[in-house]
Amino acid sequence: MLMEEVFERLREYQEILTKRVAIEHEVEDIPKALTAQEELLSRVRKSYVERREEFDGIEARVKDLRGQLAEAEAAREAAEKQMDSISTQREYEALNKEIRDATDREHQLRKDLQKEERVLAEVEELMRKDESMINLQETEIAEKSTKINLERDSKLGEIKSLRTEEDRASEGIEKEIIFKFERIIRNKQGLGIVPVKGYVCTGCYMILPAQFVNEVRSGNKIIFCPYCSRILYHQEAEEGEGDELFVDIESGSLSDLEDYAEEGEEEGEDDGFEDGDKDSSMDERDE
Repeated sequence: MLMEEVFERLREYQEILTKRVAIEHEVEDIPKALTAQEELLSRVRKSYVERREEFDGIEARVKDLRGQLAEAEAAREAAEKQMDSISTQREYEALNKEIRDATDREHQLRKDLQKEERVLAEVEELMRKDESMINLQETEIAEKSTKINLERDSKLGEIKSLRTEEDRASEGIEKEIIFKFERIIRNKQGLGIVPVKGYVCTGCYMILPAQFVNEVRSGNKIIFCPYCSRILYHQEAEEGEGDELFVDIESGSLSDLEDYAEEGEEEGEDDGFEDGDKDSSMDERDE
C-alpha cells in the first residue's frame, strides 16, 4: 500500500473514530440526566422516613395525653359527685381542692393535647406531600429510564456501525499503528494525524529540525511527532507561512531534537506511550 493511501486511510479512520469517541462519551453521559432527579428522590424518601418517625412519636404522645386527660376528667367527675355527701367544712375544703387540682390538670392536658394534635396534623400533611412527590419522581424516572435505554441502544447501534467503518478504513494498516493512533486521537481531542507546514507540527506547533522534516517530506514511512506523538505528513505551507521559522532552523538536523527533548517530554508523557514511542517511526510495506 502506497504511503499516500495509508495517510488518506488514516485521515478517514480519524474522522470515523472521532465520531465514535464522541458518541461513546454521550453514552457515558446519558445516565447523568437522571442523577439530579434520583438524588432529589433520595432526599424526599429520607425526609419521608424522618417525618414518619416524628409522626409515630407525636402520635404516641397524643395517645398518652388522651389517656391522662380521660383519667383527669374521671377524677374531677368523681370528686364532684362526692360534694353531695360531705358533712363538714374541712371535708368540703379538701374535696374542693381536689376538684380544682383535677380541673387544672384537665385544662393543662387538654392544652397540651391540642398542641400535639396540631403538630401531628402538620407532620401528616407534610408526609402526604412527600408521598405525592415520591410517586411523581418515581413515575418520571421510570419514563425517563425507558427513553434513556432506547437512546442508549440507538447510540450503541451507531457505535457498532462506526466500528465496521473503522475496520474497512484501517484494512491493510498494521494493527500496532492503529492501536497507537487510536490512543493518540483519544488523548489529543480527535487529532491523531496532522500536517507539517514548513518546519512546524500543526498539532503542537513545535518547531522541528530540518532533517527530521525532510524525512517527513519524503513520505517513505510513518513518523510520529517527538513532542505530541501525532503521526505527521508533509503539507506545503502557503506563501509566507512559516517563513519566520526557516532562518532559525534551516541548518538543523535530527540531533537538534535533543534541544527540545526536555520541553517536549512533559507533553508526551500524557499520551500513555513508552519513551520509545514518542519519536518512533514505522515503515509501511507497499502492497
